[in-house]
Amino acid sequence: MNLKGRFSKERQFYFQDPSTVEQLSDALLSWVPRTQKEIIVVCVGTDRSTGDSLGPLTGTLLHNNPLHSLSVYGTLDEPIHAVNLEEKLTDITSKHPNPYIIAVDACLGKPKSIGTILTKLEPLKPGAALNKKLPEVGDIHISGIVNISGYMEYFVLQNTRLHIVMQIAQSISNSLQQLDFALANNQTEFIDKTRYSS
Repeated sequence: MNLKGRFSKERQFYFQDPSTVEQLSDALLSWVPRTQKEIIVVCVGTDRSTGDSLGPLTGTLLHNNPLHSLSVYGTLDEPIHAVNLEEKLTDITSKHPNPYIIAVDACLGKPKSIGTILTKLEPLKPGAALNKKLPEVGDIHISGIVNISGYMEYFVLQNTRLHIVMQIAQSISNSLQQLDFALANNQTEFIDKTRYSS
């Protein structure tokens, strides 16, 4: 990967590409600060909507593995969604003053983009597809395109295939586990990509 690609402020990956986990991890590693700031992963979404369950599925997968450098909020058991988002963010920042936050959420896009994982060096704007005004989340965000945008988005999210959501969640979770391993070992380049292979 060239340096221009590695340090750009936006990256795109396809969930079935074998190199996605390593490349997404590498992009995140190039962005997160090497300071004493705590790094928090906030997974946004709800288990009441298949398409919108990407965040809590990712959070649950991360909770099922020991992490050393990342703290995770938002799981199937305790989701962070439109109704409780502001309250949860207040709670997170009270427990972790001035954290560096990586937000994870589902989004909608063009038909040919379904399965794409986007990561940007900017806050997540949750609820945009449904025209909801919600607080921005994080310093970095990761979004998985789970279905088609443009028409009756609420029903599109409700009728999204769980299979693709689960596969995207697994890719994001594996990437964040690799990031955690790299941070715990003070690495600046990447690491054994087979360690977290599914």
